[in-house]
Amino acid sequence: MRAATIKDGGIVVAEHPDPEPGPGEVLVRVRAAGLNGADVLQRSGKYPAPPGHPQDIPGLEFAGEVVGLGPAAERFAVGDRVTGITGGGGQAELLKVHERQITPAPHGLDWAQVGGFSEVFTTAHDAIITQAGLRPGERLLVHGAAGGVGTAGVQLGHAMGAHVTASVRNQELHNRVAALGADEVVFPELLESQEHDARPFDVVLELVGAPNLGVNVRRLATGGRIVVIGVGGGAKGEVNLFGLMSARGRIMASTLRARPLEEKAAAARRIEREVLPLVARGAITVPVAASYPLDDAAAAYDHFTGGGKLGKIVLTFN
Repeated sequence: MRAATIKDGGIVVAEHPDPEPGPGEVLVRVRAAGLNGADVLQRSGKYPAPPGHPQDIPGLEFAGEVVGLGPAAERFAVGDRVTGITGGGGQAELLKVHERQITPAPHGLDWAQVGGFSEVFTTAHDAIITQAGLRPGERLLVHGAAGGVGTAGVQLGHAMGAHVTASVRNQELHNRVAALGADEVVFPELLESQEHDARPFDVVLELVGAPNLGVNVRRLATGGRIVVIGVGGGAKGEVNLFGLMSARGRIMASTLRARPLEEKAAAARRIEREVLPLVARGAITVPVAASYPLDDAAAAYDHFTGGGKLGKIVLTFN
């Protein structure tokens, strides 16, 4: 098989042995695979894949068709369209993955959209609903709302019946983020000013990192929850603990990639029950900024790291 391959800190396309599915695993012919921040970190040697996954083939999310079954794999049949998350190796023509951490491909999306679905929606759903417990009528703030997880968070918050404020630095993307369900789209700096609506937020989805800690705590409602799942803007910062105490607030953080199978399987079932029906009825979608064929994988990574985009960058496979 051919795959996007990490070599000397860059991305090339190279041949690899075809994987063989083990017990409970399926073999998927990949049709599309989204790019994520973890892939860029892995490319630079800063975020190795968990044990059991290829260290030189990135890719945390994929979509494709089942073409083989390992021993005791019985949830899917050959020919089924599936999507899911994996610890690595998703940006390849073939992928072996445990059947419990994948779901049927959502209806109503093309291959590129399905390829960019699982990682961002699983991450966003796990953060704001499973962990932070967002409820209808609450106020949600999404920092970095134009990215893949950000657009997923905006849509999930809107679908939950929350009031959604999206923080987006690029003014050209404001109207498009609003169209995804944000009640208001603001520049990050406006949240610091007196000009912005001073009502506090019940849940903050933090995708930028340490620079926003101060404003997040100051704008936190009583009993509010901050969930940190991105630190591209910085990983170290100061927190006003008195402010956090006064709000009786909580700061939590997580990653998805290294979780054990049981936790990934539970997350997949929540997506299957609670998110796939929203896609089927058109309540949420997957914005794709651009798709690239596998041979142009290096250009896809350049586009991903360039910023200024709305939604996903996706590799497609013939």
